[in-house]
Amino acid sequence: MDSEGQYGQRVMWAVVGTDIGPLLLAATGSGLVNVVFHATEAVRERTVERLASRLGAEPVEAPTEPVLAEAISQLRAYFAGRRRDFDLPLDWSLISGFNRQVLRELAAGVPYGTVVGYGDLAGRVGQPGGAQAVGAAMGANPLPVVVPCHRVVESDGGIGGFGGGLETKRKLLALEGVLPEPLF
Repeated sequence: MDSEGQYGQRVMWAVVGTDIGPLLLAATGSGLVNVVFHATEAVRERTVERLASRLGAEPVEAPTEPVLAEAISQLRAYFAGRRRDFDLPLDWSLISGFNRQVLRELAAGVPYGTVVGYGDLAGRVGQPGGAQAVGAAMGANPLPVVVPCHRVVESDGGIGGFGGGLETKRKLLALEGVLPEPLF
């Protein structure tokens, strides 16, 4: 299989260093399609294989590709405290149904520096009582940080879970002023 895949779709990737560790970014011609935490060499290899299988094209490393270069620039600005939201084309093809609906609501309706409870987010998409399903949608988020699942917390004030690890979630919430920076 070549980099064009069966439908002529290109899949490109790059790694960017951040305050929460290296992130792998992947994009198609439609936009950013995946953000992966802790992008060690082994994680990169698994992610590239998974993307090839799911998207039908062999991903190629292309950090200067415009959509990836812009995503890298915006992520650097976000971690430097100069950007509060992302203005990037997003390719939602790795997620569908209820999960996509929840993530779109999250991206549009939970701004920087705020949090929402799992149950509250379920209510926003017409599924009161669907807090666990929202938790599953957060765990399936293919675009963390850009689609800010770190802003979803437990209704009792608990931090909740996070695919990138709780320390990463704490750092992201601290960056946005929701939590104090850890003392040590």
